[in-house]
Amino acid sequence: MTISMYQASIPVSIRTLNNLVSILEKGATYAETKKIDPSVLINSRLSPDMFPLSKQVQIASDIVNRGAARLAGIEPPQFEDNETTFPQLIDRIHQTISHLNTFKPEQIDGSEERTITLKMGDKSLDFQGMPFLLYFVLPNLYFHVTTAYDILRHCGVELGKQDFLGKP
Repeated sequence: MTISMYQASIPVSIRTLNNLVSILEKGATYAETKKIDPSVLINSRLSPDMFPLSKQVQIASDIVNRGAARLAGIEPPQFEDNETTFPQLIDRIHQTISHLNTFKPEQIDGSEERTITLKMGDKSLDFQGMPFLLYFVLPNLYFHVTTAYDILRHCGVELGKQDFLGKP
């Protein structure tokens, strides 16, 4: 049995983003219950040189939006990165999921060897499709969702491993 590029990217990303929505909802509920200004959590970070929660969510959204678009050979959507509340961050994730749901298997399947070039300042990184998905997109998605989870957990939100993994 084989797994397609579509199966390895779109459903996996949607599941992870849905889990992130649940994590953010728990963060919002925690702030409300404990009478904490939500911006305290949204601007929290694990270390002074790391991005805050809001940016972790934005990057998780961008990495899968752009990744899927590049695998499909289309222009990726752009977001403004101006979310400052839990509802705005959750809405962004819902928009990302909606965008991912527009992809059809035939757009992504067969992209294993597609050349993908990422511009990073004055440098660029070249990938083939499968290594791009397996070694860049998915690890980045998991890193930023995990970091968002860790920030909220560090702030006292009662989260467990099942919140990250989601329901089977």
